[in-house]
Amino acid sequence: MSMIQTINLTKRYGELMALSNLNLTIEQGQCFGFIGPNGAGKTTTIKILATLLKPTWGEARVDGLSVGPVNARQVRSMIGYVPDFFGSYDDMVVKEYLSFFAASYGITGDHRKQVIGDVLDLTDLAYKADAEVNSLSRGMQQRLSVARVLLHDPKVLLLDEPASGLDPRARIEMRELLKELHLMGKTILISSHILLEMADLCNVVGIIEQGELKFTGTMDEIIERARTMGGGGRVLTVAVASKTAQAAALLQQAPGIEKVEAVNSHLRVSLSPDAPNAHDAAPRIASALVQQGFALTRLEEEQVNLETAFMRLTKGLVQ
Repeated sequence: MSMIQTINLTKRYGELMALSNLNLTIEQGQCFGFIGPNGAGKTTTIKILATLLKPTWGEARVDGLSVGPVNARQVRSMIGYVPDFFGSYDDMVVKEYLSFFAASYGITGDHRKQVIGDVLDLTDLAYKADAEVNSLSRGMQQRLSVARVLLHDPKVLLLDEPASGLDPRARIEMRELLKELHLMGKTILISSHILLEMADLCNVVGIIEQGELKFTGTMDEIIERARTMGGGGRVLTVAVASKTAQAAALLQQAPGIEKVEAVNSHLRVSLSPDAPNAHDAAPRIASALVQQGFALTRLEEEQVNLETAFMRLTKGLVQ
């Protein structure tokens, strides 16, 4: 079941095309990672879904309901939006902050107290209930933002760079919180520049550049696509104790080897995509080098992760 869907979603600012015919589907219960450079259209997409921005044309839907002025109240009851900035709340303590937003959702009386207690426990902020909001660290403020949007138990969470500006410990705490929310069945759309953490958190990823969705799929599908665009074959890193140029010449003549490049003190060996017996290329290369008298010091396969996939699948273009 589709929980988030965009159909030819487009946003223009004069001559600037912030979003161009974005067609995106996020299924119920997915944690979708939205990645791209600054100015790619991530925040614009999230703001449209959050009913804070009108598209120039096209449509966005949340749980089948068209996002727009007519349905804004219903859509807002289904979503929780965490922007990339916290805002200023002078002279307000944490429990007052949450009570204010709970009241805006129509949560009253003892139920309000219960809900506030629950979200404080979930975000590990119960011990800060009486602390002033502006005294909290950046990481705590981000967790408080998440606590705020959980008050009305939304189906969908929209998070715009939630780990921006956080120290390593705070990023880990945020990641673990989002994992827990995912396990609770929330549908999550999260944009971020911290790609390795996205790989650990999200089960589906979309790559956007210059307002256009370039690729979308599971982590394995994205990495396989990147591997294909990089030539389709596996890449091995090979190093020998001496005579690197001679080792390169030997490997270049070996069957199934497409290209050998010298990179610093090692060799980058690209295997042909259609090479037979590619699965045992490493031991064959090791055997060939040792038989010719080379002292092999390193032999490993180059791994394609989300960061290398992103670099291969995008051109670094911004609006």
